[in-house]
Order: sequence, then C-alpha cells, then structure tokens
Amino acid sequence: MNDQALREPTLLILTAIADAPRHGYAIAQEVEKISEGRTKMRTGTLYGALERLLEQELIAVHEEEVVDGRRRRSYALAPRGREVLAAEAARLARTAQEATRRLGLGGAGASLGASFRGSFRVGGLVVGS
Repeated sequence: MNDQALREPTLLILTAIADAPRHGYAIAQEVEKISEGRTKMRTGTLYGALERLLEQELIAVHEEEVVDGRRRRSYALAPRGREVLAAEAARLARTAQEATRRLGLGGAGASLGASFRGSFRVGGLVVGS
C-alpha cells in the first residue's frame, strides 16, 4: 500500500472488522452504522472490495463454512491491514486537529477534548469528548 489516503469504502470496511471478524452482511451493516447511513454497500461492490483487500493482504478469511448450500466467509483484519488502518486513523486525527486549530476551536497545543464542549465528526471520525 502506498502513502495515499484510503478511499472511504476501504476505510469503512477495515474499520468494520477492526474489532472482530465479520461476514459480508455484517460488514455491510457495520459500514452503514459507522457512516451514519451515508454509505450503503451493495453486495457486488462489497464482495469486489473484499476480494481486492484479500489480494492486498489487508484482510484475511477468518472462517469459512457452508450454510444452506452457500459458502459463507467471515473476514478479519490482517496484520498489514491493522498497520494501514492505524496509520490512516492517525493521519485523519492530525488533519482534524489542524482543521480544529485553524477554525479557532482550540488553542495551539490544547487537547481537542479540552478545547470545546462536545464533539463533532470529520467523515467517520469523532473528534472531541
């Protein structure tokens, strides 16, 4: 993976499985939840993205079973995927902090949480308390 920012669908999929392995339908539900309904992944789009992420070794098949004659896989974050997601989360946090500073919502060097009351969202990232 290069140093470019992750595209939002990739970021959302990796985030959806960061805490626990999930099968496709559960990933789609998590993506919708994380994005507060902004992103709804169609089946073809989701499974195409999952195949691409498998090829890039960002995710791995956690478990595979046959249910009602259909193959059902659950996916987990691979070690490389965890590194990429952590780097992207840090990049987004730095960007949000700089935006907050430039908007005058906090003093230089001040903690975001101490700079203002409440929180706000930058994409899928919650900034603040």
